[in-house]
Amino acid sequence: MRSYLPVVRQPVVNRGRSNSISPEKWQFCPGRPEFFQGEVFGFPCPYRYTDTMTGFQRLLLLLLLLCLRAPAAPAQLLLDVSRFRNENESVKGGVVEVYVTVSGQQLTYQRRGPKLYQAGAVVTLEAIRPDGAAEYQETITLKPPVLRDTTAAIKNPVSFQKRINLPEGRYTLRARMRDQYRAASTALVEQPLVVEFAGTGPMMSDVVLLAKPASRAAVEANNFIRNGLTLARAPAGLYARGQEKLFFYAELYHVPAGQPLVLRYYLRGPQGTPELISGKAVVQGSEGKPTVLAGELDLSKVPAGNYQLMVEVRNPRNQVIASQTTNVRREPAEYAPAGATISR
Repeated sequence: MRSYLPVVRQPVVNRGRSNSISPEKWQFCPGRPEFFQGEVFGFPCPYRYTDTMTGFQRLLLLLLLLCLRAPAAPAQLLLDVSRFRNENESVKGGVVEVYVTVSGQQLTYQRRGPKLYQAGAVVTLEAIRPDGAAEYQETITLKPPVLRDTTAAIKNPVSFQKRINLPEGRYTLRARMRDQYRAASTALVEQPLVVEFAGTGPMMSDVVLLAKPASRAAVEANNFIRNGLTLARAPAGLYARGQEKLFFYAELYHVPAGQPLVLRYYLRGPQGTPELISGKAVVQGSEGKPTVLAGELDLSKVPAGNYQLMVEVRNPRNQVIASQTTNVRREPAEYAPAGATISR
């Protein structure tokens, strides 16, 4: 039987670090298996492995070493963007709602007290014009809930939403995230953004995917309320474990008040495959405000995969007058991120 014996002589002289391993110089420190002395990592240790190791044992030790020293998982940053017409029609441009979600799994948790740990993420949000100048820029610090046990398998994400007024034009929307307690952990997300609501014909806002049905708000107005309805987003269009229904919200502009319209929506595969499930509703054009478009689909029989939600509005002559498409991801076995709370 092989054993670890205390070294009573002078420790092996450290000859520097090396990527190669000399068996006769291996040193092992109980309780700290990522450290060795000699030709590997040069960490002082009062224990020496005194017997010859087999090739299989060496391989196991190397695999353990690589696992222990593997880099931490990269930070995860999700960015959802929806464009709406400005409520004041005399103002050219649009309102862009940006919903940012930072995963709590990869953040570094710092001790704040006995059995109290908290992480932090610093997010910088920018809307960049084609000339490179920032039309909008803001930095926000996010603090997820305090944990008593950092080994918990699930750590809730933290989210915030901003409502930005932007002139008509083309932009690059950029979000940078930095772990507050691990500077090397960063994430960057960029996506093109076009703001254009100058037309006079019927047009539709982007479709917002929701984790819960849009409901009448019982609180004062905030960034999560549109047309008096509270919207709880489904980050990145993900419908995961326990989420058997898809909900959505959109707005229709420039239609006559009282005009009957048919709202039709359906889910299909990303390559234009046939419809999997569909729904229909009858709506009427609203007077003095956008016409609300809302619906739901049953996902209980939809397998895991990526899909497209198609939303279209037809007039009394069955002509499509406006439509939008958004991406949906179905992962029944995956944990679903919690809904956002109001950023304070």
